Amino acid sequence: MTHSTAGAPHTAEHHHPPSDARRWTALALVCLAQFMLILDVTVVNVALPDMASDLHLGRESLTWVVTAYTLCFGGLMLLGGRLADALGARRTLLAGLALFTAASLVSGLAENAPTLLGGRIGQGVGAALLSPAALSLVTTTFHGPERTKALGVWAAIGGTGSAAGVLLGGALTDGPGWPWVFYINVRMFTRRPVLAGAFLMLIATALLIAFFFLGSAYLQYIRGFSPLRTGMFFLPVAVATGAGAHLGSRLVGRIGSRPTAVAGMAVAAAGTVPLTRLTENGSVYAWLLPGFVTASLGIGAVFVTATTTALAMVEHREAGLASGVVNTFHEVGGSVGVAVVSTVAAAGFERGAVDGFADAFTLCAVAAAAAAVVALGLVPRGTPQPTGGPYVH
Repeated sequence: MTHSTAGAPHTAEHHHPPSDARRWTALALVCLAQFMLILDVTVVNVALPDMASDLHLGRESLTWVVTAYTLCFGGLMLLGGRLADALGARRTLLAGLALFTAASLVSGLAENAPTLLGGRIGQGVGAALLSPAALSLVTTTFHGPERTKALGVWAAIGGTGSAAGVLLGGALTDGPGWPWVFYINVRMFTRRPVLAGAFLMLIATALLIAFFFLGSAYLQYIRGFSPLRTGMFFLPVAVATGAGAHLGSRLVGRIGSRPTAVAGMAVAAAGTVPLTRLTENGSVYAWLLPGFVTASLGIGAVFVTATTTALAMVEHREAGLASGVVNTFHEVGGSVGVAVVSTVAAAGFERGAVDGFADAFTLCAVAAAAAAVVALGLVPRGTPQPTGGPYVH
């Protein structure tokens, strides 16, 4: 009895996983995002007179510059929390971060009241998605005494963010100008390697997920494949993506990011061309599968180029934030890809018409070719050097 009682506390101590330094790094990044959300409540206040002068804003417009953000932020918070539960906290956080960042850029570039207010509304919606998802991640990542410490750090962000917003708003308005109270939310997209990596990740993910989505629907709706047979059909595509990534990692180290990115997108475009001539008969293994495999080989190389360009061409202290940016565009790319091609291929889903799928694959081919041209000017020259930054999928 004595032995059993003494052993009980020892057992309880192992209910929670041991401390992991990476969790505290993740907390720092999540708290930084929350800090920016709170900051944006007050940072514009000091800049309002300059905004009014430059954009000819009246009293009502100035009021809405502040309240449009806070109303959307607070009013949609419950929806953001519900989406985090339904879709996953991480996915909701990344979507909110992407929207908040894009809206910050719109606000900074605004030349009139409607554009500025539209940007502030977008910031508020993004914040409403990001904040509850971030807090959910904090509460599920930490346990026991560590959770109390983590929530204490989180709570401290609110007060410091509000106070810092007034000071920072004044410094930025007196310095580079009021648009920088918004541009500060966009820190990382001024880094060309990060912008290039995010762009490549967005297009590559959109294309790959679109291929799986369209291919699965075509094989089952048009060709009558079973779900299992459809899954087996895509096994070579998965292998080709992995092979392309391996080849891309070697090419990036030898010839640099720009040639690898351009070549990868060009191969993806070439592989997609045969898919634009879909028919209701003929062997899918003779022309459809080779097209998928070729395109996926190029996309795999682009994935590696996107990651290495964004992480290895920035300073080590910025690697974590760069990783977050590229991961965000990975998630957004998948959503955008499916949304666009499903709209274009609507006839294929509704009436079983092969033309709808052919049109969607044509769009994919054009997008890949256009991305190759953009990469030629956007991706920096040179060979990336490893920084040891966080993993990006």
